[in-house]
Amino acid sequence: MPTLFSKIAAGEIPSYKCAEDERFYAFLDINPVVKGHTLVVPRKEVDYIFDMADEDLAAFELFAKRVARAIRTAFPCKKVAQVVLGLEVNHAHIHLMPINTEGDVDFKKHVTLSEDEMKETAAKIREAFK
Repeated sequence: MPTLFSKIAAGEIPSYKCAEDERFYAFLDINPVVKGHTLVVPRKEVDYIFDMADEDLAAFELFAKRVARAIRTAFPCKKVAQVVLGLEVNHAHIHLMPINTEGDVDFKKHVTLSEDEMKETAAKIREAFK
């Protein structure tokens, strides 16, 4: 059975798309820790990121790097944090978040963005990704 993230990447469930290619898909987290919080997923289902074949993991990280650069362009910040947790959805994924302090990465805190703000955020990242 396809995972939630597979359905999102396939367009079966709506998302705020930030970037994509034939192997990977990036979209805004619907419960963001910070504005610009983006999830990057492989289109090929794999539960645990470290179960990915070496070449797939390398390509995944390179795609995430391009998305991180787009996030940093769209939302100037000191760095873009990368977090890999993977317990809530059984599909490998990377969280990318623009940060200025380590305290910005606190999964107990979230920001609320309107639908228009989510659309605008995704559009800024998409434009910077090109």
